[in-house]
Amino acid sequence: MLELNQIRKEYRDGTQTITAVSLDHLTVQPGEQLALVGPSGSGKTTLLHLISGLLTPTRGEIRLDGLTISGLPEARRDIWRANTVGYVFQKFNLLTSLNVLDNVVVAMSFAQVIPTADQRSWAVQLLEQVGLADKLKQYPRQLSMGEQQRVAVARAVVNKPRLILADEPTASLDQENSAKVLDMLRRFAAESHSILLVSTHDRQVMSLFPRIHSLQQSGKEVAADAPLPSLA
Repeated sequence: MLELNQIRKEYRDGTQTITAVSLDHLTVQPGEQLALVGPSGSGKTTLLHLISGLLTPTRGEIRLDGLTISGLPEARRDIWRANTVGYVFQKFNLLTSLNVLDNVVVAMSFAQVIPTADQRSWAVQLLEQVGLADKLKQYPRQLSMGEQQRVAVARAVVNKPRLILADEPTASLDQENSAKVLDMLRRFAAESHSILLVSTHDRQVMSLFPRIHSLQQSGKEVAADAPLPSLA
């Protein structure tokens, strides 16, 4: 279970204190899929960084399966993230010097989940599942935006993470590729009974999720059958 309590992230800008995230409480059960919504600047990316341990909160507590992530030193957070979190970044963050297959394989080198002898065959299997079996030796610059995002999805789930985070995963994609990427993320999460958090300001994406958490509306839950929140 993922638990966030009294989370606040602040930055100093000269004499001013800027609040990037303020969230009272959020609980997500294993296997749940949740859309984290709000307009640009509402703190969605910062919150995902906090949940993943890339950032630490100014105050508050973040726990996954009883472990207080926000209290771990940086080195331990790095190890925990490699073994536990799959992250689909908004800008993909593929390594331009590596081909498609090696971009996925390298993610396994930082974790201790998939045996070394099985890593390349497992990466190939995942890339086949996302429709990139004929692109294994190509480099990111040779791929379309949709293909790059599918590589990013395969890399995010390659270590069978308990927590999958996706930051605006369809922001750079057309409607067809958006549907493919979301379907893959939701399918992988369902098969592994993982928590899936997807940040978005796309109303079509929101409509696919049974739970919607709005940062704009003071961190309130929005019922799945309620009108979608305004992002104006």
